[in-house]
Amino acid sequence: MKVSVIVPTYKEKDNLPELIDRIFKALKGYDFEVIIVDDNSPDGTAGGARGLSKIYGNIKVIERPVKLGLASAIRDGISNADGDVIVCKDADLQHPPELLPKMIEKAKEGYEVVIASRYIDGGKIEGWSAFRKFISKSAILLAHILFPKMRAVKDVASGFFLLKRGVISGTQLNSTGYKIIPEVLVKGKYERVTEIPYVFKPRKRGKSKLSLKDVISYAVFLLKLKLGK
Repeated sequence: MKVSVIVPTYKEKDNLPELIDRIFKALKGYDFEVIIVDDNSPDGTAGGARGLSKIYGNIKVIERPVKLGLASAIRDGISNADGDVIVCKDADLQHPPELLPKMIEKAKEGYEVVIASRYIDGGKIEGWSAFRKFISKSAILLAHILFPKMRAVKDVASGFFLLKRGVISGTQLNSTGYKIIPEVLVKGKYERVTEIPYVFKPRKRGKSKLSLKDVISYAVFLLKLKLGK
């Protein structure tokens, strides 16, 4: 079972060395690759990723000409992935790489979708304002209202998840915003989903890329998804 870890980036050069070191330590003994998809970061993230690729070997770097968004970066990463299992995670170190082996083991147990969750027992969020928590829970509530199929999943706004390739094989994903898992849960071919708790910690370096435009785009996309557009 080969694992492809897809990491969308924008201005994350300072986080990459620690991120890659922790991924490689966590996945020691596994057959895996890391795919960095960078949206032309002005801080030289892509160059830093290429330097790390020379050191570690099994890192692919995809540099896109402009900022096109997280969801489309994941789509590009998937199209370049060789793995039987695909993991998507952020580069900001808020998604702990140490959780990867547990997620892979769940896939081996037969789960087709494994979601790292902040909203089940054992999971939590540290360092967020009340407003940011409100936005996150509102995004989840909207998805639950529009799509009864998702209601069993507590964290449908997670950006840290694993898919077996068959879940999206032959499926056209169109997400363009900052979340893609809702579309996967609506369109994907799967029977078994599970969530694993984790603690979402504050950023060590850099700033959050989330904007009001992203939130609005997410809501609009969910509505279009509901209407089959």
